[in-house]
Amino acid sequence: MPASLLFRSPLALRTLHTYLSKHPYRRHSKILRHSAVNSGGCSLHSSARTPTHNLSCRATHCAAEIATDSALSPASSKTQAPATARRKRVLSGVQPTGTLHLGNYLGAIRNWVNLQELYETYFCVVDLHAITLPHEPKALLEATRQSAATYIACGIDPERANIFVQSHVSAHAELAWLLSCGTPIGWLRKMVQFKEKSQTRGAEEVSTGLLTYPVLMAADILLYQTDVVPVGNDQMQHLELARDIAERMNSKYGGNKWKKLGGRGGRIFKVPDAFIAPVGARVMSLTDGSSKMSKSAELDASRINLLDDPKLIQQKVKRAKTDTFEGLEFSNPDRPEATNLLGIYSLCTGVSMDVIAEEVKDMRWGQFKSTLADAVVAHLEPIQQRYHEVIADSTYLDQVLAKGAEEANKTANLTLENCRQAMGFTPKYAARN
Repeated sequence: MPASLLFRSPLALRTLHTYLSKHPYRRHSKILRHSAVNSGGCSLHSSARTPTHNLSCRATHCAAEIATDSALSPASSKTQAPATARRKRVLSGVQPTGTLHLGNYLGAIRNWVNLQELYETYFCVVDLHAITLPHEPKALLEATRQSAATYIACGIDPERANIFVQSHVSAHAELAWLLSCGTPIGWLRKMVQFKEKSQTRGAEEVSTGLLTYPVLMAADILLYQTDVVPVGNDQMQHLELARDIAERMNSKYGGNKWKKLGGRGGRIFKVPDAFIAPVGARVMSLTDGSSKMSKSAELDASRINLLDDPKLIQQKVKRAKTDTFEGLEFSNPDRPEATNLLGIYSLCTGVSMDVIAEEVKDMRWGQFKSTLADAVVAHLEPIQQRYHEVIADSTYLDQVLAKGAEEANKTANLTLENCRQAMGFTPKYAARN
């Protein structure tokens, strides 16, 4: 729906004005905890597409998602177009390393499905991030397509969201270089993940990319003038870095400095906020309830991969680490495995934790594990079926990725050109015949 239609309904305009007067947008708010994405209400893509219906639903349920963004207008101050209203924008992605697992799905991808209803969404397979550690080229090629197919199988709709491969938008790499030249190295040395990974490898095996990839992550986010970024608690440090880089670049090159070079002036990059899902943000390992479920963990038994067959899922759940306490319960800090397995059951069945706690309080682990395995198998069955349909249709998958990259390039290249101009680079000239 064109953003301009949002202001053709007096009802929508009054509702939006009332909402914004009570809830002004706070630029420095760092964390947005949303539960509205899980609620019911009207969809922008429902079969009833009359303007009045969509506008009233949009204004009532999604008024906070309307953004006025001048950062997407042309760079030249002489040809600057009026600011346009748009839905707030979300960007997220997963590395194509290893196999996507239940933690990736319940903690991230399933939340994306809800976000595509309310936001303008960009979901990418971040293949450039996958080469910061040694990799097999053939495996990367296969995993990239498999990840994209999994996005679709999990419910990401190519008609509502932009699905693309990071390396298909060259602006990611170019902006990462520009941002690197404006980012103090001291900031990067503070990154916890770099410290942890570099300590396990010798100096000759630690790539420069491992140190600088948080800048590439910042470029991923800032290219799309992203409003909110779905992150887990373990990724907050990287998002904070992206915010710091955006503010530093805006201060150093934006405003009147940019305007004097013939540009639009003002900020170059939007400073993004974090979206932390109310539940499912952190699914833990089956072998250690205090560690996050991870693709890089050596033990395959520590995770349930989205494409594991039912028999293998049964085996993994049966062997999952438990404790010797009587009964089952949530939120006991001395029982992280119980909290994790019960949480997975809640997320797979949709049953509230209060109801589950009453249902399982007298169960033994053997009985509950059988129930949990059945729930996981049932939940993943339609995802696996859809995945095999998508991955078998190469033409369709290629079309989805091409369309997503085309849309992503439009936004990314505009941001990149604004940054190039603000930093003083000579504009690109069209070739003459």
